[in-house]
Amino acid sequence: MMKSLYKSFMSASRAHAQWEIESSLNIIKNRKKLLILFIMALPLLIPAMAHAASALPAVIGGKSAYGPSFFSASTFYGSIAVGVIAGLITGCIGAGGGFVITPALMSLGVKGILAVGTDMFHIFAKAIMGTVLHKKMGNVHYGLALAFVIGSGIGVTGGGQINRALFNFNPVLSDFTISAVYVFLLGFLGFFALKDYYNTRKGGSGDAHGGPVGMTALGVKMQAINLKPMIKFDEDLGGRKISGVFVAISGAIAGFCASILGVGGGFITFPMFVYGLGISTATTVGTDIFQIIFSAGYGSITQYALYGYVFYTLAMGCLLGSIFGIQIGAITTKVVPGRQIRAFYAIAILAGFINRLSALPEKLGSMGYITLLPTTGALITKLGVWIFFALVGIFAFWIIGTFIVNIPKLRAESAEEYDAKVSKGGVTQ
Repeated sequence: MMKSLYKSFMSASRAHAQWEIESSLNIIKNRKKLLILFIMALPLLIPAMAHAASALPAVIGGKSAYGPSFFSASTFYGSIAVGVIAGLITGCIGAGGGFVITPALMSLGVKGILAVGTDMFHIFAKAIMGTVLHKKMGNVHYGLALAFVIGSGIGVTGGGQINRALFNFNPVLSDFTISAVYVFLLGFLGFFALKDYYNTRKGGSGDAHGGPVGMTALGVKMQAINLKPMIKFDEDLGGRKISGVFVAISGAIAGFCASILGVGGGFITFPMFVYGLGISTATTVGTDIFQIIFSAGYGSITQYALYGYVFYTLAMGCLLGSIFGIQIGAITTKVVPGRQIRAFYAIAILAGFINRLSALPEKLGSMGYITLLPTTGALITKLGVWIFFALVGIFAFWIIGTFIVNIPKLRAESAEEYDAKVSKGGVTQ
């Protein structure tokens, strides 16, 4: 059961990563979008590069009361580094890069609710600028998407209200809750990813792609319930139908998780759609990616930005870093052994787990739940931060170093591919 859940999480993560890769390529290859990105970044880059004052104007950096305890150029550069690391994981491994952004921002001194809102806004910005939908493949089912978006809106609203209520009640409790949820999620993914790596060393496939070939028993039962409105889909598989109520409930759960954590929500959508509702993998992927624009946009703006819980400078830094990190990561997969990639993915996710786990004692001590000297709690937290950035830093330097060393080889392969297209008449000289 747990293994199947992990595989479904990874399948959703890989689908979302593929969308991120395509979106980033779409931005990089479009001069107009690059110009728009530069214009958007210019007001933020100038004060950062000039090492401007300790705080930016509230309209740019978010409400000062909710911002980090300090803001400097190093904070902005740190967000770019976070984006690069997340992009490298996404591009090189094809999964899971977004899971490290919120924990990493919190390690830079950003409050949990602000890190969540900033991460969600960064996803929305990327979706708007470079989204590549599965419409051309016929995989977006608008009936399922509409029901899902309705439910997602409810879930996102609930998650945002809970996050804001926790922060207004006790900012430390808010940070503790977000960290605790990430400890559970990253611990689950990290340990199973490590197990997956050891399985590949023993000769196992360790494959985490795709869902079941046919419908699960639960999917058959859910589709047998005639609760209007019924939505028809997967006509190419003989035709299936499911109650729109169940789809909306799934959207509410996914939206709630996305709003609490600041991620896309696809990691929870996939198991509910494929294993719970009997919807095919292709339809699930296309529909989920389509709804990200709406759920991330609605959540980041109405639940976080309007209340001052989005740090736009850091969101832009994450966006800039991830776009270029994804490119390097995706290219490097051509010259990096798959087993090593799996190992580094497990290490990166477990580094995030250790990072958030080490932050919990200080939070519990601050709230009076355990007896702990403030200096001891701060030291444990710092150790977690150092371990996290050391491990992901090693991963980043290894990938970038491998990319630089293999540039001649990659150029040669690119030239061969181009010549092959020319010979087949696919490219006009």
